Amino acid sequence: MKKLLFLLIVIVACSSFQKKKTKQPASVTVQKKKVKKTVPVTDVKQTVPVAIQKRIDGYKKMDKSEQPRSVVEYEYKGNKVYYVNMPCCDFFNELYDSTGTLLGHPDGGITGRGDGKLPDFAKEKTKERIVWKAPE
Repeated sequence: MKKLLFLLIVIVACSSFQKKKTKQPASVTVQKKKVKKTVPVTDVKQTVPVAIQKRIDGYKKMDKSEQPRSVVEYEYKGNKVYYVNMPCCDFFNELYDSTGTLLGHPDGGITGRGDGKLPDFAKEKTKERIVWKAPE
């Protein structure tokens, strides 16, 4: 259902670019449990796994001085992973898979080299996408 919704949104978005300028954003009608809901295309966000979103929601509740700086999605060894950039260089930065399992600490800490479990992360990561950034 999510894939179908995403495809429908892409089709509507592409067709709106072909038209001349419009004042109203394109919208999509979503059928969910026999209740119709209209969602503006501009409000549809790229998805983040539930486990990662729960983690981000927890970060939002933290004191600003303790919040991580950001959560960044990468592709690493063929999988999507989520890098949590901690608030200070002395903390280990964390790397999670899409289920929320901690893979390791690729960098940070006193030495800056992390826990040594992911020595190739910096060289192998691709497709960077910031999924959350702490307010400044």
